[in-house]
Amino acid sequence: MDETTITEQRQNRMGVQKMLPLVLSMSLPTIFSMLVQAMYNIVDSFFVSRINESALTAVSLAFPIQNLLIAVGIGTGIGLNSLISRRLGEKRYTEADQAAAHGVLLSLLNYFIFLCIGLFFTHVFVSAFTEDPQIVSWSVQYLQIVCIFSFGFCFEINLEKVIGATGNMVYPMLFQISGAVLNIVLDPVFIFALHMKVAGAAVATVIGQCVSMLLAIYVMKSRKTIEVHISLRNFHFSWSIIKDIYQVGLPSIVMNAIGSVMIGALNAILITFQQIGKTAVAFLGVYFKLQSFVFMPIFGLNQGIIPIMGYNYGARKKDRLNSALRIGIIIAVSIMFVGMILFMTIPSQLLGIFNASANMLALGIPALRTISLCFIPAAFGILITAEFTAVGKGLYSLIVTLMRQLCVLLPAATILAKVTGQVSAVWFAFPIAEVVSLLTSVLLHCHLKKTLLKDM
Repeated sequence: MDETTITEQRQNRMGVQKMLPLVLSMSLPTIFSMLVQAMYNIVDSFFVSRINESALTAVSLAFPIQNLLIAVGIGTGIGLNSLISRRLGEKRYTEADQAAAHGVLLSLLNYFIFLCIGLFFTHVFVSAFTEDPQIVSWSVQYLQIVCIFSFGFCFEINLEKVIGATGNMVYPMLFQISGAVLNIVLDPVFIFALHMKVAGAAVATVIGQCVSMLLAIYVMKSRKTIEVHISLRNFHFSWSIIKDIYQVGLPSIVMNAIGSVMIGALNAILITFQQIGKTAVAFLGVYFKLQSFVFMPIFGLNQGIIPIMGYNYGARKKDRLNSALRIGIIIAVSIMFVGMILFMTIPSQLLGIFNASANMLALGIPALRTISLCFIPAAFGILITAEFTAVGKGLYSLIVTLMRQLCVLLPAATILAKVTGQVSAVWFAFPIAEVVSLLTSVLLHCHLKKTLLKDM
């Protein structure tokens, strides 16, 4: 069986296979790998919390920069994924290969950016939030290691998205699982056995990322069944390809980078509350670790469903595009409903994972119940933005994210904090922002149906 025949079979699968089995077969590997990633997030903070609450606060303060690194990497990868899947649907195979080759160049560029941040800007960033010398020291150490050695993440994530664009979700799952499991195993070794404390968590993280990168390189070079091929020997730089990648990728980067701005701004709001400010910041970091266990499967579902929608959009199969969206929404809402029930019923047990103090329990139990009200509307909103990404309308996704995390969430949090003077009121900003962003995404979806998708 020659390469062209294999390619056509794999592509026809996204164009003709029954939708529910197709969505499940392409999404379950990424959902599982995302659950492993979420487990890593929880285990990582679990070990750090065993040092003390200041260590947990240090990691929480570092999270916006770490999230920015993830935003740039994943955003670039999503742009690659969307472009490649559309080109495969259009049967423009050479252009798909060229896009994948440009992904290597962009990986190098992304790494250089965060190398500079790690070398020159970490202390300035952390010092803007706290003067506690221990927290500053730990947070700076963590950030420097994560940023300076981020090449593993930058290259792995693009290779993962290139392979995922072909409809193969098993290899990306293996890449993520291998790094996450290794990270979990190494955390206690570096944090406690080698007495590296917070820095040890960062070392375990970058080692896991480098192993994932090496595995991804091996698969790309050795597996002939991967339909997209990267050849730097025949590489021709193209601004047009860069533009096509970032037409979707840049809004995704900005969307996720807004998350860094949002977390940093919320930390700044919370730290102003006397006596409980440091605990509130630590709790916010814990919340984002816990909610990742609910949201990560939704993002895994997105990764599986975007190539399906992108392929069928490129192949002009409107019914299949709509079917993928409907099935995705049903699955996402089901996952979020389970998450909401857990946050509502066992918040003390969830916080207990992180060795929560009495102050954190008193603050965090009602906070988790309040914030979880946003889960159901978030499920709808996230899946609708996946449709925007799949058809190349990354700007629509950006608009929805701006509504959620900047235009509504932060103003609402600021107003609630100042008007009530109670930290408990701040958490209501989350469901308020999610409902507004859902309404925005529905309006944009309706506009898309009347314009871009009308003549399919």
